[in-house]
Amino acid sequence: MQKKSLPYIALLLTGIILAASCKKGLLDTYPKDKLSGATFWETREDAVNAANGIYSFLPGNSELNWDMLSDIATTNSAAATTANIERGQTNANMDLFQDLWNDAYKAIRAANYLLENVDQVQERDPSLTDELRDRLKGEARFLRAYFYTRLVMLFGDVPLVTATLDVAEAATLTRTPKEEIWDFVDRELTEIAGALPNSYTGDNIGRVTKGAAMALQARAMLYAGRWKRAADAARAVMDLQVYDLYPQFATLFTYGAENNQEVIFDRQYAKDIASTEFFYNYGPRGMNGDVGICPTRTLVDAFETVNGHSIWDDPAYNPLDPYAGRDPRLGYTVFIPAFSDAVPGDVLYNGRAYDPRPGSGTADEVEVDYRRTKTGYGIKKYINIEDLNDPRNCGTNFILIRYADVLLMYAEAKTELNELDATVYDALNKVRQRSDVNLPPVMAPQTQAQMRAIVRHERMVELALEGLRLFDLRRWKAADEVMQGPIPGMTYIRHGENEVDTLAYNGVVRFFDPQRDYLFPIPQQEVLMNDQLTQNPNF
Repeated sequence: MQKKSLPYIALLLTGIILAASCKKGLLDTYPKDKLSGATFWETREDAVNAANGIYSFLPGNSELNWDMLSDIATTNSAAATTANIERGQTNANMDLFQDLWNDAYKAIRAANYLLENVDQVQERDPSLTDELRDRLKGEARFLRAYFYTRLVMLFGDVPLVTATLDVAEAATLTRTPKEEIWDFVDRELTEIAGALPNSYTGDNIGRVTKGAAMALQARAMLYAGRWKRAADAARAVMDLQVYDLYPQFATLFTYGAENNQEVIFDRQYAKDIASTEFFYNYGPRGMNGDVGICPTRTLVDAFETVNGHSIWDDPAYNPLDPYAGRDPRLGYTVFIPAFSDAVPGDVLYNGRAYDPRPGSGTADEVEVDYRRTKTGYGIKKYINIEDLNDPRNCGTNFILIRYADVLLMYAEAKTELNELDATVYDALNKVRQRSDVNLPPVMAPQTQAQMRAIVRHERMVELALEGLRLFDLRRWKAADEVMQGPIPGMTYIRHGENEVDTLAYNGVVRFFDPQRDYLFPIPQQEVLMNDQLTQNPNF
C-alpha cells in the first residue's frame, strides 16, 4: 500500500455491495434481501469495507468542471453538454443531470444500507467496538449529508430518503422542501461530530474527521443562507486548532503538499492504484494535454495588483505587460500566455514556451483545431510536472474542503450578519497574506456592502478552478449578471506587430435565464417513472 489512505482494494466491494441494474434512475434500487446479514454483515472488516464503498462515490478532480458553468472558465468543446448549458440550451433529457442524480442517490442508498445493517455485525464479531461502529455510522451520515448538500444546490427540492427502498416505495417519493433538507443536514452534522476523531494516521488518512463535519456544516448553512449557523460552524473549525493555511499557495496542489494542515477533506488518489487522467484531460496542448477547460479573462482580470488594487484602479498597472506585478495567485492558478514578442509567457514543464497567440506556430496556438485553448489561458492548479511523462496516471489528491475556504465562509457569514469585528478582518487577511501571496491587508472600517464585495472577490480568486464558483453564483443570485454574451479571451500583440488585440471566443455565446437556470431540471426519466415528482419551473 502506498502512502495513500482508504485502502483502495476495498473500494472494489462497491461493485458487489452497490451493484446497479441496467435501468437508470432512483428506481434503480437493489432488493432489500440482497447482501443480507447471512451473506455479508458478518465481520468488522465487512463493516469497514461497506463504509469504504461509500467513499468511492465522492466527486474528484472533475469537480472543476462546475467552473465551466460559471464566469471564470468555459469548456474547450463547443459541442459539449456544458457548452449547451452555457448557451441556455438546457433540457431535462441531458445525460449529465441523470448521472448527477443517479450518483448522488446511489451514495445515499449505500449510506442508508450501512446504517441499517452495521449494528448486527457487533452481534457476530465483537471486534467491532462501539467506538468504531459509531465512527462508521458518522462517516456514512456525513457522506449522505454531503450528497444532499449537492443535490439541493443543483436541483432544489429533492426526495429526502433515509432508508433503503424497494421499487414500489421509490415510485411514491415526492420532493422534500429544501428547508427541511437543510434542517436534516444541519442536525446530522451536529450529531455526528462527537463520534469522529480530529485526525487519522496511516491508511486511515482521508476519512471523515470532526473538522470535516463542522466544515461541511458551515458550507451547507452558508448555502442555505443561515448565517449564524454558518459562522458558528466555521468558528468551531477554527477553534479546533487542528488546521492552518499551508505556507505556499504555489505548491498547495502538488504531490509534495498532500494531506497538509490546510486539507480538511479530499478525494484521495494514487498512481497505479486509483489514478486519474487529469494532466491529459486538462493540461495545455503544448504538453500533450487535451485542454478540457479554459479559464476566462474575467478570472484573470479579477486578480489584483500587488498593491491591492484592481487593474482598473492601479496607475502602476501596465496593459502592455499585463501579468507583471499581479497577485501571485494568478501565476499559480493559470498558465500565463505570451502577450507579445517582448513579453513572453510561462515556460511549460517540457521547456516549450506557452504562446497561444494567433500565428505563433506553437502547439498551443489558438484557432487551429478544437484541442487548443479557446481563451488563451490554461489551468495550472493540479497540473504537476511529475505527471508530464505519464499524463493518464495521475495521483494527486483533489481537495474538496480546505481551511482557506472555512476562513472565507466565516468572513462571509459574519459580513451578512453585519458583525464586522476584528475576527472577520483577521480571517480574510490571513488568506490574503499567506507567505507567498502577501497582499496588503483589508483595513477597517468597511461597510457591509464593501466587505461583501471584498469577500466575494476573495472567494473568486482564492478558490478559482476548484469547482465552487457555480455554487457561489447560484446562492448570490449573480449568475444572470455575469453569464451573458461572448466569452472574453486574452489580450495580445501578434508576432511582428505592435497593436493590441483581444481574443474573442465565439463558439459559445452565453445565455442565462434567471427564471429557470438557477436550478437544473429534474431528470426527465425520473419524472416519467414517478408521477409524484414535479419538474422545476420552465423546463
